[in-house]
Amino acid sequence: MKNKRPFIVGIGGTTRAGSTTERALGAALAHAQSLGCDVEAFGAGAMPLESYDPSRPERSDEALALVAAVRRASGVIIATPSYHGGISGLVKNAIDFVEDTREDPAPYFEGRAVGLIVCADGAQAMGTTLISLRAVVHALRGWPTPYGATLLSSSRPFGNREGHGVDPAAVQACETVGAEVAWFSRLTLAAAA
Repeated sequence: MKNKRPFIVGIGGTTRAGSTTERALGAALAHAQSLGCDVEAFGAGAMPLESYDPSRPERSDEALALVAAVRRASGVIIATPSYHGGISGLVKNAIDFVEDTREDPAPYFEGRAVGLIVCADGAQAMGTTLISLRAVVHALRGWPTPYGATLLSSSRPFGNREGHGVDPAAVQACETVGAEVAWFSRLTLAAAA
């Protein structure tokens, strides 16, 4: 974390490339990148699919890459769909692999800003999932950013083939998450220097 340029890791999406959640994560990371951060995304096809098992030291290439990126990260953005009012199993499982950093000098998300994005088909599920995700980040010693984005997936905020356009408010919400993580990451890097 001692490099001068913030490195932001994005974790999230679904098993389907191009999902609303993955596009939201992409918008947040793109904005952080436009603010001078290096970014890396772990979305569909890049998140570990094997169940996290602390008793087994074997890790897939995806799990090893994710943990290595988190170790280098000065900030993290997590985007999850809300499934039945909670964090998706895929995203929660990916976060569980951060346990592999427990013996590091800065374990888990310690000293890192963590931006949060929740996508759901119904408004009721967004709040409970955001609260749950904040609790997970706190348990991993991270600093959830003040702003957490919630997007209504059923409104197709990033457009669709039928001509429905992109919702500027949804993009702005994701960009706010990216900006807050970038800002906090710069502060912590400056303090460490």
